[in-house]
Amino acid sequence: MDLAGFLFDGFALPFMARALAVLAALSLVAGVVGVLVNLRGLEFISDGLTHAVFPGIAIGFVWSGQDGLFVGALIAALVASVALTLIARSKVPTDAAIAVVFTAMFSIGVVVVSREANYAGQLEQLLFGRLLTVGPAEVVQTIVICGVALLVVALTLKEQVFRAFDHTGFSAAGYRPLLLDLMLNGAIALVVVAATSAVGNLLVLAVLIVPGAVARLLTSRLWLLFPIAAVFSGVAAWLGLALGYAASVDLGIELSSGATVVLVLVAGYAVALLARILVDRLRGRTER
Repeated sequence: MDLAGFLFDGFALPFMARALAVLAALSLVAGVVGVLVNLRGLEFISDGLTHAVFPGIAIGFVWSGQDGLFVGALIAALVASVALTLIARSKVPTDAAIAVVFTAMFSIGVVVVSREANYAGQLEQLLFGRLLTVGPAEVVQTIVICGVALLVVALTLKEQVFRAFDHTGFSAAGYRPLLLDLMLNGAIALVVVAATSAVGNLLVLAVLIVPGAVARLLTSRLWLLFPIAAVFSGVAAWLGLALGYAASVDLGIELSSGATVVLVLVAGYAVALLARILVDRLRGRTER
């Protein structure tokens, strides 16, 4: 298979096109939200949200199958985002409290799923996703949820950036940190909901965190962070899907599409990190 065939042939198939549409929507919103997560240092809270959403996913899935997954995830995500925001603003040790909450919530989800007959298969689907079997209705749901998350962030973007760089000045200027934190964590929760069905609960964090981290390595210009993160995420999604398809068709090797996309994201981060280290060393030698 030549390069053009590798990059484009698979996406002529409807299931591959739907998978790419889902990941394109996720790439756009995760790129924007992920940069704010990186600037604010909210990676651990984001991890907590992905785990805290799991019981809602499990209950919705057990209650009414795939149709209940989005509803259960959405309810759990919004409740968890409020709870984690309040915990982060409290005087208790934040990391420990968040770790306790997401461990408990994740365990509840596993217990709920374990009550079902096909426990192993259902748990695997919820944890690792089913990217290549998403239907048209789920594509629409994902795009709508991503659009809402993007709108929430877009309406408060300047304030979010101000909050990230100058917390004291932000409060002194009369803004309400609690409201802004709730909006950002709500947007993170929506990204988690939108991504869970496609890439699975355990892999959502990479989609949310890695693009913003890569953008921070590639540029120090604030407003370039967002397009770089979104473009990187979209390209990684495209290459990951194409790689999984080529491995299956040409080599007979079955690869998890969601996991393959995440590995491409992580590989891209490794390349960007290596490039940044080399550039910094060259600059250090030049300045001596």
